[in-house]
Amino acid sequence: MGVLDEVREVAEQVADPELPVLTLADLGVLRDVAVRDGRVVVTITPTYSGCPAVEEMRADLRARLAEAGHHDVEVRTVLHPAWTTDWITDRGRRRLAEYGIAPPSRIGPRAAGPVPLNLTPPSRRVPCPRCGSPRTEELSHFGSTACKALRRCADCREPFEHLKEI
Repeated sequence: MGVLDEVREVAEQVADPELPVLTLADLGVLRDVAVRDGRVVVTITPTYSGCPAVEEMRADLRARLAEAGHHDVEVRTVLHPAWTTDWITDRGRRRLAEYGIAPPSRIGPRAAGPVPLNLTPPSRRVPCPRCGSPRTEELSHFGSTACKALRRCADCREPFEHLKEI
């Protein structure tokens, strides 16, 4: 295994501070890992520009890489292209559901040009991550973090969070 492969493997295992069931790679936040003249350069894109967990992500990446013997580490943050929930890996989506959080639906590529204005929220079918029932309702548009909504299943009656599509 080369140095780049080793560094990439370490970086890909760093957990997200807000969703510790996911790695930064699962979440799609880890964009690139490179080694240049002995220096490790890791590039991340936060889930949104004001994400309060960015500093924790940087610190966790530096700490894990230092534990693996890489002390010259630069963590770069890029905001373009903007992160989207489509970047969450299939493994990440499975892990969210196993953890009891309904993963976001895929929204696909966005059309170029003006964004159409729609004042009516889209109808949502969010299956329960516990029993799989499609009969769920939104209790609050905001859950424990701004990127999650609080929902409840009409069949098993369990509340759960849904990671909203961005």
